[in-house]
Amino acid sequence: MLGFFIIPIVFMLIGMVVSSRLKSRMAKYSQMQLRSGLSGREVAEKMLRDHGIHDVEIVSTGGFLTDHYNPMKKTVNLSEGVYNARSVAAAAVAAHEVGHAVQHAAAYTPVMWRSALVPLAKMGGWIANIAIMVGLYMLSSNPTILWIGVIGYAATTLFSVVTLPVEFDATRRGLKWLTNAGITYGEEHEAAKDGLRWAALTYVVAALASIAQLLWLILLASRD
Repeated sequence: MLGFFIIPIVFMLIGMVVSSRLKSRMAKYSQMQLRSGLSGREVAEKMLRDHGIHDVEIVSTGGFLTDHYNPMKKTVNLSEGVYNARSVAAAAVAAHEVGHAVQHAAAYTPVMWRSALVPLAKMGGWIANIAIMVGLYMLSSNPTILWIGVIGYAATTLFSVVTLPVEFDATRRGLKWLTNAGITYGEEHEAAKDGLRWAALTYVVAALASIAQLLWLILLASRD
């Protein structure tokens, strides 16, 4: 039973280290002014125009590292530290988020899979939360309940795994465009790449944690 609690704690600690490193790198690159002089909003607007996307709005949102693309509302939401900032970090984050908009416009296959998995992952997570706790308590008398929880948890794990190529591809698209559009040069480009690499690692840690927990649950439910 201890594995059910130990695995999340181990990966939570790893996640804290990665998150701390991400924040420190982004703080550093937020002080590196972009030679092109564009703000995060202007970078996002230009990237959208260059890809022929005219139905996506750039909006400012509160918080730190809260940047995201909303495919339902068709908005690229940039945090306050990115929207008006004229730094390498702002350009990198803006380009990454617009990368998601480009993926949707191009009907990028992993994005379509991820969108299709959203309701399944939500339902699976809800089922898993209940069935796993009950199943662990009743494991010796009725392992079927735990298996139901395993199936629900598998849906959330699949969602985490499918998210990885989506995030990596958005970064690839963003960095490629920053270079081709002449937005970042030399040291600026390496800084943008480094910041986005640490951001991607947060998704990797989350996926690995989910996989490890799923495997442990399967082994537990399978034992005689």
